Amino acid sequence: MGHSNSSSPSKRGHVRQWRLLDLVTGVFFFLVVLFFVMVFTPLGDSLAASGRQTLLLSGADSRHRHQLVEAVETAGRGVEACPADTADYMPCEDPRLNSQLSREMNYYRERHCPRLEESPLCLIPPPNGYRVPVPWPESLHKIWHSNMPYNKIADRKGHQGWMKLEGQHFIFPGGGTMFPDGAEQYIEKLGQYIPISGGVLRTSLDMGCGVASFGGFMLSHNILTMSFAPRDSHKAQIQFALERGIPAFVAMLGTRRLPFPAFGFDLVHCSRCLIPFTAYNASYFIEVDRLLRPGGYLVISGPPVQWHKQDKEWSDLQAVARILCYELIAVDGNTVIWKKPAGETCLPNENEFGLQLCDESDDPSQAWYFKLKKCVSRTSVKGDYAIGVIPKWPERLTATPPRSTLLKNGVDLFEADTKRWVRRVAHYKNYLKTKLGTQFVRNVMDMNALFGGFAAALKSDPVWVMNVVPAEKPPTLDVIFDRGLIGVYHDWCEPFSTYPRSYDLIHVASIESLIKDPASGKNRCSLVDLMVEIDRMLRPEGTVVVRDAPEVIDKVARIAGAVRWKPTIYDKEPESHGREKILVATKTLWQL
Repeated sequence: MGHSNSSSPSKRGHVRQWRLLDLVTGVFFFLVVLFFVMVFTPLGDSLAASGRQTLLLSGADSRHRHQLVEAVETAGRGVEACPADTADYMPCEDPRLNSQLSREMNYYRERHCPRLEESPLCLIPPPNGYRVPVPWPESLHKIWHSNMPYNKIADRKGHQGWMKLEGQHFIFPGGGTMFPDGAEQYIEKLGQYIPISGGVLRTSLDMGCGVASFGGFMLSHNILTMSFAPRDSHKAQIQFALERGIPAFVAMLGTRRLPFPAFGFDLVHCSRCLIPFTAYNASYFIEVDRLLRPGGYLVISGPPVQWHKQDKEWSDLQAVARILCYELIAVDGNTVIWKKPAGETCLPNENEFGLQLCDESDDPSQAWYFKLKKCVSRTSVKGDYAIGVIPKWPERLTATPPRSTLLKNGVDLFEADTKRWVRRVAHYKNYLKTKLGTQFVRNVMDMNALFGGFAAALKSDPVWVMNVVPAEKPPTLDVIFDRGLIGVYHDWCEPFSTYPRSYDLIHVASIESLIKDPASGKNRCSLVDLMVEIDRMLRPEGTVVVRDAPEVIDKVARIAGAVRWKPTIYDKEPESHGREKILVATKTLWQL
């Protein structure tokens, strides 16, 4: 008889049982191995950290985030590092999110911040190979390539003198698209038409600034330029400017007013900034007019000034300038220079663009998340601050600013504030380890500037100061500009519009007031979030100086340890009244 190929039922059952047992045993041993890998090897640490970072960056679990904030604030729990690919993270200018927004009037390039509960709670790491920046003034001409290893601008704009790569450095010859032979020659040419030297002009705005060589070389003429550009296809242009030690800020002229006060800039400059000044009923020209001090100068180089195939745009630009009674100083090749009237706004009742004066109730200095207005700001406010009347630099730094008189007891407050900060800064330099007055401090921020007294007291130092007036506090930024200083409005419950590692020293008086609602006194955001943002803006080995009540300073010191700073607490200067303590902290240089 032949053999049957089929197995007996009992044999088949035993086979199934053995297979099931093998499977269970295999899974068990796999889990045991996985346990040992996760607990006892670096791979486990890496995977766990990656998971935590994903959670931190996703913001998906707001309850967990709140628990983290509370643990950091009360127990000093350490804040995790963000992933390596966040080295240049800017929360409110995140192209991954903003690219989905409307293109109309460049809305998608403006500030759009994530909700607080969706914001990452982690420390931004430096790029691999990061080094302490080249000190000023050498940094004007060269920076470390490893600190921002982005070759796109050098590759595309090197022939125009923007920048080039040489060994370990990026070199900045000082050129630009409209001045490939160098900013110095270009500025010298402008000096034939406008008073570049002599202290008549002090504050300048450079729109669409590239790597800010114009602003950098204006410093030798004692003109302080705020350079701005959006985060766009020229990756990191503002980051390059800040690394060079040049005042710069990420911004976009789109649907809102720029966060500056009215009539603050003595000179507004555009070198191939490609802003359509006459579009949208001349909305962008009107915004420039709002920012420009009476008697100030507007310089536009490049399109559409006598530009091929842009006759209509050039004609419209001249028409708007005539309507606003701007004086034409010169048209030199592709550069035009106008002077704004020094008196009250001149505007015909009827004009081809339909321009009208704003209502008298309009506050032209209101500029924090404020939509552009299609009306011309009035200049006939109390106080004479026109070019030619306001004191020259440097006298205007200490002269009582005209617009301080608009505040209750403003003159007395201004004078007292100026004297107070002279004493305080002397104490900082003589008794505290702040590094002020050394080559290690160039880019400085004052987060609660009031009248700019802290910045004014640093007039002999080789620094520039970003004076920030909190949006929730009295709008004193116009006084700061009248002194010949620069700054912006900002709400510190949101991230600032700058790249990571922008500042060498960050100063803040009354830090807790920045997060409180002035009406209710309740916290609008957490001190932890604010200090994580300070850490993002601060350079490794940079310095933080905080003044506040002792109980607040104790809390700040606890959080400082959690964000990897090295804090020291000092007594206030003997001449000062009140209960203040001073914390000075150094940010450590760490790598992932």
